Amino acid sequence: MLSDRVRLILVMFLWALCFPLISIGLTTAPPIYFAALRSLIAGVGLLVPAYALRRPLPHTRQIWLILLGVGFSSTTLGFGGMFLGGGRVSPGLATVIANAQPLIAACIAYFALNEQLGLRRGTGIFLGFAGIILTTLPEFGTQGISGSVSGVGYILLGALGVAVGNVLLKRLGGQIDPLVATAWQFILGGIPLLFIALSLEEPTQITWSFRFIITLLILSLAGTALAFTLWFGLLHKGDLNRLNAFTFLTPVFALLIGTLFFNEKLEVLEIVGAILSLSSIFWVDHR
Repeated sequence: MLSDRVRLILVMFLWALCFPLISIGLTTAPPIYFAALRSLIAGVGLLVPAYALRRPLPHTRQIWLILLGVGFSSTTLGFGGMFLGGGRVSPGLATVIANAQPLIAACIAYFALNEQLGLRRGTGIFLGFAGIILTTLPEFGTQGISGSVSGVGYILLGALGVAVGNVLLKRLGGQIDPLVATAWQFILGGIPLLFIALSLEEPTQITWSFRFIITLLILSLAGTALAFTLWFGLLHKGDLNRLNAFTFLTPVFALLIGTLFFNEKLEVLEIVGAILSLSSIFWVDHR
């Protein structure tokens, strides 16, 4: 069995892999349709094995309501906000705003889960966020801090949605099977995205090429279905603030992927920011 830390690192790597896949997919599909397809394929991809393995369905109205809340916040708002805002602001600014999610979640968890942040973890999370800012500074220098108010608003809404969804998922821990919970999260959250797409976008804008289909399947099944199932299982075991600190690994992995596979050059500030983010994770995780 994989240790919890190895699972966390795997989840962050899979989420980092989503960045280039989303960039590729958005060249041939409008954002909301793309987000809806990602969610629904991930949901169905988990629901089929869940039923095949005879995993139990939620048995109370309260669990269904929490699942509905997770689907709307984490999937509808989270995916919709990120996909809509991504094209309206510079990548550096989008990265900084999106990675404010652990700070938002820490505030919500204090009231909703009675999780005390503490000096060590609080310092670690702020150090990680500072590392993200340093990592993205070179992009600000080359592309500027560009973005519309609506773009910033969309990404903030997405970050807030993910934060609320994580708190709700934490409350579900131990009450429902991870496969079933994650499957219904994406289905319940993907349906509103599909209706929004039908009202705002044209399905004919999607170019159903072999490249797009492969990109969509990898993004949906590996970067979404597998990653979020592992994440839900981890939320059941550990404190949300500790686990959320590991999300600062995602931009670090994204930098490595860009360097190894897309011939991007690392700047000194990016290296310093990555080291600071890694140090913050050790600081938060250290007992």
